[in-house]
Formats: sequence, C-alpha cells, structure tokens
Amino acid sequence: MTDTQNAELKVTSPLDEAGLAQLFTDAHTHTKWHDNPISEAVLKQLYDLVKVGSTSANCSPARFVFITSDEGREKLKPCLSSGNVEQTMTAPCTVIVAYDEEFYEELPALFPYADAKSWFTSSPEAAYETAMRNSSMQGAYLISAVRALGLDAGAMSGFNPTLLNETFFSDSTWKVNFLLNIGYGDKEKVHKRLPRLSFEQACHIV
Repeated sequence: MTDTQNAELKVTSPLDEAGLAQLFTDAHTHTKWHDNPISEAVLKQLYDLVKVGSTSANCSPARFVFITSDEGREKLKPCLSSGNVEQTMTAPCTVIVAYDEEFYEELPALFPYADAKSWFTSSPEAAYETAMRNSSMQGAYLISAVRALGLDAGAMSGFNPTLLNETFFSDSTWKVNFLLNIGYGDKEKVHKRLPRLSFEQACHIV
C-alpha cells in the first residue's frame, strides 16, 4: 500500500524499528535500578495513557497504587517473597496493579449505552472474571506506557496477596492483581533474554 493510499484510508503508520525495539525487542524485565526518582507528573502521564486503553464495555476495573516513599516500601516489604525484596526496595516506584471488585458501580457513567451494571451484579463469577481479565490487560498497557516514556519495568507475582490486601485494601473493595516495579533500570545488569516459543509452537492460523 502506498503512502497516498495510507493517507486516503487514514491507516495508522507502523512504528519504526527504534520504536518497536523500545517497546518489545530490546525491552527487558528489570531488577536493578538507578536511583533517579519518578515525578508525580510522570505517574499522572502514565495513567493518562493507560486509561485510554480499551476494556470490555469500557469497564476499566484496574486501580493503581504508586508506592514511592520509604514508608510505603516498608509497608509493602512484609508482603513480598524473599526473592523480590531487594529489587522492590531499590525501585523508584512500585505499582500495586489492583482491581475494584465493584468496578460495575462506575458503569452507568462509563458505559451509558446499556444497563451494563446489571450484567455483573447478577453474576459474581462474571464480575470477577471481567475484573481480572481487564485489569491484567490494563496492567499490560501500563508496562507499554512505562517503556514508551523511556522508563523500564519489572512485573512480579511473588507476594502474599492475602497479606497485601489486608495491609493496603482492608477498608476498600480493591484487590491486588500483580506488582510492577518501574524506574530507570541498570541496563548493564539485565539477564540475557530467555528463549521464546516459535510461531509454529504458539500459534495457529485458521
């Protein structure tokens, strides 16, 4: 397709190799960090990017707790698996990627085209499945946003969810999904990329 045809059809141009490398092919999970702080303005910019990512019926169940203070880190520390303590205590920011169990309360405003709230108040199983799937997707949007803004990310599932929910969310309907360290990673200390499955192993075309 020519550039003229792209312009006429309003087709989005693909990212160049540098953009794809920053988001995917050169990106790594980071565990070692420089001590550069992340400003509140950058955290707000990250959320402004994440919030426009698609979710089913615009349900937007993800909630984010940005931990940047020593007090917040010490509060989080007992919840972590031993192997995740050092990387988390030294990260400029750790994000608790959570979901709101009662996300559907916002649906009259977020999805005014139908009585979407009733889809979930009548089915706790559907509410949980929707909250987990879509908050996971929003967490992935956050990783992409972090990389797009020139920062690095390290997602983690090594923590005690019961203790974390008791520590941070005892008086709310939020529940943790996963943790994400963000900051400026030490690129000299990343692990060599592990193998990935081939297209033939992981994909079918039907």
